[in-house]
Amino acid sequence: MWAGLFSFVSILAMTAWAALILAPRSMLLNTIILYIGVGVLCLVYAVFLGLLMSGTVDGGQVAGTQAGGLDFGSIEGVRSIFMSDGGVLIGWTHYLAFDLFVGLWISKDADAKGVSRFVQAPILFFTFMFGPVGLLAWLIYRERFRKSRTAIGS
Repeated sequence: MWAGLFSFVSILAMTAWAALILAPRSMLLNTIILYIGVGVLCLVYAVFLGLLMSGTVDGGQVAGTQAGGLDFGSIEGVRSIFMSDGGVLIGWTHYLAFDLFVGLWISKDADAKGVSRFVQAPILFFTFMFGPVGLLAWLIYRERFRKSRTAIGS
């Protein structure tokens, strides 16, 4: 079950990223990426997080490890969350959903600023592959468009 879900969320995210980077952008495409890409990833995350936390499904603990529950207070606690196939699926889906949402924001912000798709493509690729690295690249690049604005997200 976990391997199939892992493949599903990975293929969904890769398809959405390919459309975001390569397809002609429109309001319809952005809506599809938001609700079918990001939205479905968020739904998978929420459903399986709930099922795992309630004990309704078995997370498939990795052999030789101990279940540690949800402990975000130490590196050992966070490591224990990812010591099951369910934990890996949940973590991976979390990354995919947030990175895709950030990529969508970058593309919309870049389009609004008139940045060419040629410039956007590598930034979006780095966001897809390395999340915060691509976001940092966009934040640095977008400074060239800053006028004396103070609002975040403008």
